[in-house]
Amino acid sequence: MTEPRTYETALGASSRETITLLGTDLARDVMGTVGFGELAFWLATQRRPTPGQVRVFEAVLAALADHGFTPTAIVTRLTYLSAPDSVQGALAAGLLGGGSRFLGVTEDCGRFLDDVLVAQDELPTDDAGWDALALTVVQREREAGRFVPGLGHHVHKDGDPRTPRLMQIAAEEDQVGPHLALFAAIGRVHAQVLGKTLPLNGAGVCGAALADLGLPLPLLRGFALLARTAGLIGQLAEELRHPVANDIFLSVDLNNRSVAPDPS
Repeated sequence: MTEPRTYETALGASSRETITLLGTDLARDVMGTVGFGELAFWLATQRRPTPGQVRVFEAVLAALADHGFTPTAIVTRLTYLSAPDSVQGALAAGLLGGGSRFLGVTEDCGRFLDDVLVAQDELPTDDAGWDALALTVVQREREAGRFVPGLGHHVHKDGDPRTPRLMQIAAEEDQVGPHLALFAAIGRVHAQVLGKTLPLNGAGVCGAALADLGLPLPLLRGFALLARTAGLIGQLAEELRHPVANDIFLSVDLNNRSVAPDPS
């Protein structure tokens, strides 16, 4: 008789008596002992983070949880208006809007910085070296007609308050690595190339910080979505208390204007 195939996992596994998670007993060793941020990090890396890593990681989650009436928040509220029986649909609608303009910058910036770093034979050892590398990078992107991910913000034009705070927390916890060092240098030198000063945005610094924590680059957007899930739950909770979705809907529905077709 052929033995049944087995599937190995270091994540959740259940027997009749116990649930094992990451090599520990879930009920005895995790519940009430491990915070959710620590657990999310641990699940993604299968290594338990240090307290300093947890603090930086949870600061990133807080930074990305909610940023007002963004498209992701609006579509979540409108989907709930249309289908109040489907909370999961409303949350999914908002999460599906996490792309290159909102939330996706976290992954885009982390990957961009990492691509620069892995191409270097040696990494700089001081601010002057980082500035020189950053200047080369910004010049290259400008000549290619590309934007540098994480540079600029449509609201915080004079500086994103999340950026210096996250850098401060990372420094306090000795978690500043090459990604944050390069990102900070881009902030110092880009005006020499672009002729104007742009803020380093919060999504970008979050991507740099997550990369320095050693989290998987292909999952950086996933961590942004993890954070935004909490924010979208908050949006739905506020919608229940103080609904605005119907007003948003009616502001378009009652003010549309019929025009002739505009064929392309």
